[in-house]
Amino acid sequence: MKVELTKDVRDRMILCLANAKRREIGGILMAEQVEPGEFRIVEFSLDEFAGNVNHFVRSPEHHQAALNAFFARTGNDYARYNYLGEWHSHPNHAPNPSATDINSMRDLLDEERNISFAILLIVKRGWWRRLYCSAVLFRRGEEPSCIQVVKGT
Repeated sequence: MKVELTKDVRDRMILCLANAKRREIGGILMAEQVEPGEFRIVEFSLDEFAGNVNHFVRSPEHHQAALNAFFARTGNDYARYNYLGEWHSHPNHAPNPSATDINSMRDLLDEERNISFAILLIVKRGWWRRLYCSAVLFRRGEEPSCIQVVKGT
């Protein structure tokens, strides 16, 4: 599986991370399926208030409104545009998922029966407007696996 981060999404994330400073922030990822196993992240929601310097937990209600608006803008074409997963920042340590992050994603898949897989994107802002990230694929009943993240235009 491969995930593309467009320049627009990267730039918006970097700005959000700069504004949050050392607080963790995050939300959900919305993507376009370019081809089987290949997704382009085209939008993300942001919860600027739920995180602190060591932890982030998203509010489902806040992000459901963003997801509904995304579906409306994309003509409810769920086969092409859909929820891809979750994202949050690790401004104070490496952009890799913690044990808590992994357990949260497993719980999400267990609770949401209409989701067969989800991506967890962890991001960190670097010097000179760089974005460091890792992405992990979660599938119900399988071990998490790292996936490729590519820069798009």
